[in-house]
Amino acid sequence: MRTGCFNSLIFALLTSASVAVFAAPVAILDIPQSQMAVDATTPAQSAKIDLNNADAPTLQKELSGVGEAKAKAIVAYRETNGPFASVDELLEVKGIGKAILDRNREKLEVN
Repeated sequence: MRTGCFNSLIFALLTSASVAVFAAPVAILDIPQSQMAVDATTPAQSAKIDLNNADAPTLQKELSGVGEAKAKAIVAYRETNGPFASVDELLEVKGIGKAILDRNREKLEVN
């Protein structure tokens, strides 16, 4: 009988300890107001890149699969042949293929 009572007390003790662990309050992160203001004022990166106005460093930085040589080729093509009439005309630039154009189509525009 004593063993049964002892086991019951141990069980009750362990059960209440596990409930206390799960019922513990969650720690709340204290983020300074200045940091929140910086995050809220960060401009959205949804602005499209204009093929007729962007310089080579911008094209290199913003377009996937476009390095320094391809960015310079895009600018050189624009200077030689005039402004792009459409985004699809980018395929005429040496080194720019369908895969690169498809990867970046959402980011590009022609004004």
